Amino acid sequence: MKVLTTVIFAMTALFPHASYAQFVKGNEAVRFGPAGKRVETPPVPRSVIRACEPAAGCHAGAWRMVETEAGLMECTEIWAQPKSCSASTYGVQKLPRVWVVKHDGQWFHCQYPDLSSKCTPVFARPPANLPFAAIQ
Repeated sequence: MKVLTTVIFAMTALFPHASYAQFVKGNEAVRFGPAGKRVETPPVPRSVIRACEPAAGCHAGAWRMVETEAGLMECTEIWAQPKSCSASTYGVQKLPRVWVVKHDGQWFHCQYPDLSSKCTPVFARPPANLPFAAIQ
């Protein structure tokens, strides 16, 4: 028992975020019900013609961490179009990241996977909508 406790403690010390932040507690976009998990993503504006693919080199700035039906994804944009996202490397690779969450019916960019971190409204007018990215 003592060995198991030591191993668990060592794993949490080495990988503090790996099991904690694969979701944002309080994110209203993710709902669990009798039919299973349902995920809502921000609406795609009509002005968005095509997605910026992760490998295309058109992305600048922090990765948008968005919960989708497929799980947590790293996206070049908040609306998480299929071509604009790739599998999450959170906990494996350190990158500038911003977490996209829904709270009180509004979409926010949060600095960390925590609603108490610096969060800015996605659809506010600049500069109020500028996210606070963090290397994580």
